[in-house]
Amino acid sequence: MLSLPAAVRIFVYRGATDLRRSFDRLSAMVTEVLRQDPLSGHLFVFFNRRKDRVKILVWERGGFWLLYKRLETGTFATVEAEEITSRELLLLLEGIEVIRERRRYAGPPHGSERHEMSRHTEVS
Repeated sequence: MLSLPAAVRIFVYRGATDLRRSFDRLSAMVTEVLRQDPLSGHLFVFFNRRKDRVKILVWERGGFWLLYKRLETGTFATVEAEEITSRELLLLLEGIEVIRERRRYAGPPHGSERHEMSRHTEVS
């Protein structure tokens, strides 16, 4: 289970990556292809061609972490976005494909509830 601070962003390289690459070559891809700073503390996700393996590169306190997951059966869902949320990453790593996310109730925008009530209330 990954626990990530809210400030951490997650970038996905959508092309196939040769996962024999390690810290230096993956961090070079972050700079050259994703146009991000590999030392930022954000997560960078790379998949192989078959989508049955994933590597996640992250810089933390003076060194790189490289997380690697190989599926014994099946494949990871295809990611269409270049940036995903930590929730989407967790679902992806657990093998859950989010086809459509629908919010059933979002509530009124902050501070607009009182304004809406006063606008629709008539005094007779």
